[in-house]
Amino acid sequence: MGVWMQARSTASSVALAAVLCGLGGVSVDALADLADTVALVKKSVVAVGTFEPTRSPQFRFLGTGFVAGNGNQVVTNAHVEGAVVENSETKEQLVIALPGTGRASVRPVRREAIDRDHDVSVLRFDGPPMPALRLGNSDAVRDGQDIALTGFPLGATIGIVPVTHKGIISAITPVGQPLPSARQLEAQTVRRLAVGSYSVFQLDAVSYPGNSGSPVYSPATGEVLGIVNTVFVKGSKEAAITNPSAISYAIPASFIKALLQQP
Repeated sequence: MGVWMQARSTASSVALAAVLCGLGGVSVDALADLADTVALVKKSVVAVGTFEPTRSPQFRFLGTGFVAGNGNQVVTNAHVEGAVVENSETKEQLVIALPGTGRASVRPVRREAIDRDHDVSVLRFDGPPMPALRLGNSDAVRDGQDIALTGFPLGATIGIVPVTHKGIISAITPVGQPLPSARQLEAQTVRRLAVGSYSVFQLDAVSYPGNSGSPVYSPATGEVLGIVNTVFVKGSKEAAITNPSAISYAIPASFIKALLQQP
């Protein structure tokens, strides 16, 4: 009986070890993939802001962006750069800041295309191109899918240091939410309703002010599935909420592709 129990225990241990080895392999590979992916993605993530040589500090942080397309294009939220670009009286220059080991360097940018209805903007900079992130198929995204996002949460406070959060797609939900009363309709909401409803990604991932414009991507491939939006979507979905929630949203990458393909 003792020999049989010992043999059974050994067999069980071997089987359990094999299972754990298999599970452990997946987990370790996934962690390795994420770490490798983040290292690559960080090379394409930039801070969007304004620069004025006589000001202190010279750089004023507005939000996050990422390099896409031909390597000289930066994708961000329209609300991140819109006010600065549209104000012809400002002496501030719209720039992107490139994080580094020392002082961040800046490169001037100009607006190339904008989609106000989906709050996406494409900026262009001259000079040597940067590594561009690939855009994935956002139409194939599913609830529960793993995602990661990298950006500059609270960048104006804690500095231009890329920060990564990991989570899942918790829901694919309409951008607009029915309001209980017509009194809560405002001009911005009416305009969005006129455009028509479309779906956005609700994220089970942490995001903060400054994360607007961050790429939402596959941890395994680094392909961008969407762009974080912490203002535009909340204004539609949470207009009826007295105390807005901490839910994060992302605009699907299909709208980025359409904007990049415009002449």
